[in-house]
Amino acid sequence: MTTQTKPIEAYSRPTPNGQKVHVMLEELGVPWTYHRIDISKGEQFKPEFLAISPNNKIPAIVDPEGPGGAPISVFESGAILKYLAQKFGKFYPTDARAQVKVDEWLFWQVGGFGPMLGQNNHFSVYAPEKIPYAIKRYSEETLRLFKVLDTQLKDKDFIAGDISIADFAAIGWAQSWERYGATKADYPHVHAWLDRMAARPATVRGLEYGKA
Repeated sequence: MTTQTKPIEAYSRPTPNGQKVHVMLEELGVPWTYHRIDISKGEQFKPEFLAISPNNKIPAIVDPEGPGGAPISVFESGAILKYLAQKFGKFYPTDARAQVKVDEWLFWQVGGFGPMLGQNNHFSVYAPEKIPYAIKRYSEETLRLFKVLDTQLKDKDFIAGDISIADFAAIGWAQSWERYGATKADYPHVHAWLDRMAARPATVRGLEYGKA
C-alpha cells in the first residue's frame, strides 16, 4: 500500500459533500490537514481557493505527494474519492466488473442522490418563497431515490457489495433521512446500512470532523 509522508490538505466543511472526503481520509488512516472554507464569508471565491477548485465549491484537496511525487490538486467530491482510492489501493476494487458497479453508484450519488436532496432541502427549508410545485417535485424525487437505494441494499451489506467509495459518497446525505421522511418502516435496508456505517469508528469521525 502507498504510504503518505506529508499530510493531504483538505479544503472543506462538514456538509454532506465535504463529509465524503473527511470519511474517506479517516477510513484510509493517512495524515491530512483540514482547512475550513467559510462559505458565508465568501472564502470560496478567493483566488487561492479558485486555483484548486475553479467551480468555487467544496471540497477540494491538495496532495503534496501526487503522481510522480509532484503536488496535485483535485476538485469535485467524486473525483477526489476515486483519486484517493486508486492511489492507496483501498475501497475501490481491482476487478473491472466490480469497478463498474462502484462507479455506477458513485455517479448515481453525485448526479442524483446529492443534487436532488439538495434541491429538496433548498425549496422546502431555505427558499424565501415556498413554491408547492418545486417542493412536491423534489420531495417525491428524494423518496424515489431512497427507494432505489433501499432496493439495492436489500441483499447487500454495502451499496456495491463490499465497502467502497460508493458508501462514503452517500452516507452524508442518507444520514439526514428524518428531514426527508425516509422512515425505517419504508426503507428498512437503508436503515440497516446506516447502522452498519455507524459501527465504523473512522466513518463516524469523518462525519463529525469540523463540526466543533
